[in-house]
Amino acid sequence: MTRRTERGVALLEVLVALLILSLAGLAAVELVTAALHGEHEAAARERALATAERVLAAATLLTKSELDIRIGKSSVGDLLIDIRRPEQTLYRIAVLQRESPEVEELVTVVYRPESISAP
Repeated sequence: MTRRTERGVALLEVLVALLILSLAGLAAVELVTAALHGEHEAAARERALATAERVLAAATLLTKSELDIRIGKSSVGDLLIDIRRPEQTLYRIAVLQRESPEVEELVTVVYRPESISAP
């Protein structure tokens, strides 16, 4: 091989190496972008669940008469709250997203005893 041919081969090898490094760099950027996007989605979901948890906690503090008044679906900010009474002393409380009311975010059941009338 002549010296000139060797220089051409070396240049070609450098170009191929740069191409490989560029592709690896692009793949790394894509991975970081996907990870950041996933982190933002997880943080938004965590905030939404914290809000739903506060609404559910407030609903569990309601008395029997307050729960009876609120039976059914009602709006609480960006959320819906669904209160049902499957039995006389049990109340099922569900928190739902307004955008997808068929999906329950959080659910609990609370017990409220019957009122005992004084003799």
